[in-house]
Amino acid sequence: MISKAQFDKEIQLIIANAIREDVGDGDHSSLACIPFDAQGKAKLLVKDEGILAGVEFAKSVCEYVDPNLEIEVLIKDGTPVAYGDIAFYISGSSLSILKAERLILNAMQRMSAIATKTKKFVALLEGTHTKILDTRKTTPGTRALEKWAVKIGGGENHRFALYDMIMLKDNHIDFAGGITQAIDKTKAYLKETGRDLKIIVEARDLDEIKEILKSDGVYRILIDNFNYEDTRTAVALIGDQCLTESSGGIDESTIRKYAECGVDYISSGALTHSVYNLDLSLKAV
Repeated sequence: MISKAQFDKEIQLIIANAIREDVGDGDHSSLACIPFDAQGKAKLLVKDEGILAGVEFAKSVCEYVDPNLEIEVLIKDGTPVAYGDIAFYISGSSLSILKAERLILNAMQRMSAIATKTKKFVALLEGTHTKILDTRKTTPGTRALEKWAVKIGGGENHRFALYDMIMLKDNHIDFAGGITQAIDKTKAYLKETGRDLKIIVEARDLDEIKEILKSDGVYRILIDNFNYEDTRTAVALIGDQCLTESSGGIDESTIRKYAECGVDYISSGALTHSVYNLDLSLKAV
């Protein structure tokens, strides 16, 4: 997994690029009609129900846009919210508030939707030892925000990107000439390059599970697109040799049954690619 310093850098890159994209050479709508020294106050109004996410990100946006902006937080990240709730107030330069407005809203609406969906999945797993993971199926350029939202919703992060974990999927295995070849080449590569990366290997059937188990050094086996019976069999075969992860079209109607098969993790791209933004607005007060 990436370090906190790397993650913080990703957040700053997202903010800088989003402001560049949105503001360009100036917010001329605001500059045209609002005095440079005008002071104002706005509230983040919730117009929906769900789990709030992105408050800390909003603070980072305000710090980037104008360090003199002040935020009074009333509701913290990870808190259930309902229509009419006020999450925070922003006070300071009216021009700065307007410059930060759209980025704050765009990010918080999507982050809150992801946190809300994740929380539902977590609730469905209650009483099992299985944990929910996100994937790399994120919006290009904003992965850090979306994975942050999963954590706020009570889920766990899978690898951040291609560089912080080895994941040998079907195409890697086929291009490498088979499972054993792919694993052996991977271990040799890690030794040669001095990298300490965990190895996950995808299995498409029980025979591939058995072949993976012949190699040591595998951190987790991805049990991909298995039915319930084969998943239970795979978990029994793997035992304590390594961790297990189920994936492949798992949704609210099936997640509990897969967890009851005994897997350690379930990964779902739906946490980040199939959500509807929570309705939030920033209103002058």
